Amino acid sequence: MAIDDLVITTSPVLNDGKTFDDLIDVAYREVDLRVLSDPEIYRLELDRLFARAWTVLAHEDEIPNPGDFVLRYVGQDEVIVSRNADGTISAVLNVCTHRAAKLCRFEAGNANRFTCAYHGWAFRPDGKFLGSPIPREKMHGELRSKDELGLLQARVDTSWGMVFATFDPEAPTLRDYIGPMAWYWDMMFGRTSNGITVLGAPQRFTIRANWKCAAEQFAGDIFHTLNLHKSMQELELLSTDGPVQEPAMAGLSVSHNGHFVRLFDLAEDHYINALKGRNLKDLDTAERLRLQPPPGMTVDMIDDLVARFEPARLELFAEKPPQVGQLFPNVGALAMPFPMPDGSVSAFFTWRAWVPKGPEEFELFSWTVVERDAPQELRDQMRLMTAATFGTSGFVEVDDTDTWPMQTKASLGAMGRHQKLRYQAIRGEVKPDGWPGPGQVYDGFARDDTQWEFWLAYLKYMTGRPW
Repeated sequence: MAIDDLVITTSPVLNDGKTFDDLIDVAYREVDLRVLSDPEIYRLELDRLFARAWTVLAHEDEIPNPGDFVLRYVGQDEVIVSRNADGTISAVLNVCTHRAAKLCRFEAGNANRFTCAYHGWAFRPDGKFLGSPIPREKMHGELRSKDELGLLQARVDTSWGMVFATFDPEAPTLRDYIGPMAWYWDMMFGRTSNGITVLGAPQRFTIRANWKCAAEQFAGDIFHTLNLHKSMQELELLSTDGPVQEPAMAGLSVSHNGHFVRLFDLAEDHYINALKGRNLKDLDTAERLRLQPPPGMTVDMIDDLVARFEPARLELFAEKPPQVGQLFPNVGALAMPFPMPDGSVSAFFTWRAWVPKGPEEFELFSWTVVERDAPQELRDQMRLMTAATFGTSGFVEVDDTDTWPMQTKASLGAMGRHQKLRYQAIRGEVKPDGWPGPGQVYDGFARDDTQWEFWLAYLKYMTGRPW
C-alpha cells in the first residue's frame, strides 16, 4: 500500500454501525470505554493517527556516527533510524520490499548497508535499493526501476535533539505541528546553548494496557496525584503544609491541538524548593534562578539561560516553570525537581513514548535526559532519581502502571465496554492578565480541560484530515 492510500477524509462507520461521534460525546464530554480495547478501533488508529502524526523515535546522540542505527517504532511499524554518511538522519520501514521479511534484526549497531537474510536484497541505510545477488540474473526483475524498490521512507526532523518521524507527506513541519507549545517546551529542553543529551538507551518495558490510558493521563491529569501518588507527600517529596490539594494543583495548564504542558507555582509555600519561606520580592529574577536553578541545571548554567530567553520567560522560570508535558499523541516528558536527603535539590528528567503493540498492550520507552553540560555528579544524581521515580521499579511509575491495566481490563466486559470516561470538570480558559505565553491557558486548580482537548484532537484524526 502506498502512503498516498492513507489520505482519508471521511469518518469511518464501525462494524456495529457506530461512528466516532457516537463514541466520543462532545456535548457531555464522555468517551466510551470501548476505545481502550476494541481491535477495530486500534487498526483505525494505526492508519489514521500513527501513520500521520509526528512521533518521537530517539535522541540524535544515540546514533552519533555515520552508519549508527537503532530500531524504533512509528505506531506498530518498526523503523530503522540511521545516521547517514552526510550526517543526516533517516527512518525507513524495516520491511524488505521483495517478500516482506524483517530486514534488520538488531536493536542497535553500525552498518553501511542492510542485507535481507531471506533473498539477499541489499539497501543503504537511507532506504535506497542497491541490488540483489547474482546481478546478471536481475532477480529484482525489470518491471520496476531500482529507485522504485527502495524501502519506505518516513519524513524525519529533530527538535531538542529528539528525532521525530511521520509517514504522512502532507503533514505540517514538525515545528508547525507542535505549534505555540514549542514556546514552553523550549523552556524545558532548549535551555542551554549545547542542549540536552540522553544517558544511554531508553529503558523499555511492556504494560498490559491500551496506550491511550497513559496518553490521556499525561495530557493533563494532575488531579490523580492527590490519591494515586499520595506516597510523594508521605515521603515528604512534596510538603503537606497548607490545603491538601495544593502541592500538585497550584499552577497553570496550557494546551493546543492535544499538546499539553503544566507550569507549577513555585511561590506556593508548600511546594518544596529553596525559595520556601523567603520574600521573593527582595530578589531579582537572576538571583532567584541562582538560588534555585531550574530542574537539572546548575548555578553555572544560569548565565546561558539568561542570555537565551527574554525577561518574560525568565520570570516564568523563576515563578511558574513548565515541568510536565505531552506532545500529541504519545510523547510525554517530565522536568521536575527532586529533593535529596541532604536538603539539596536534584531532578528527574525524562522523555517517554507510549508505543502501541496491540489494543491491550503498549511498550513504554523512557529516556533519561540531562543538559549536555551537566557535571558528572549531577548526571549520576539524575540517573538515580529518574529511575527511582519513573522506570520499571520507580515508586511513581508503579502506581500508574498498576492503574492503566485495570482501565483496559474494565473495557473488555460486556457491560464495562459501554461505560464512560468522563471529563466534565471543565473550568474554561482562564488566562491571567498580562500572560506572556501562547496556547489555551487554564490558570488555577487543574481540571479536565486539557485532557478533553486530547480527545478532541484524537477525534479530528479519527474522523478526517486533521490539518
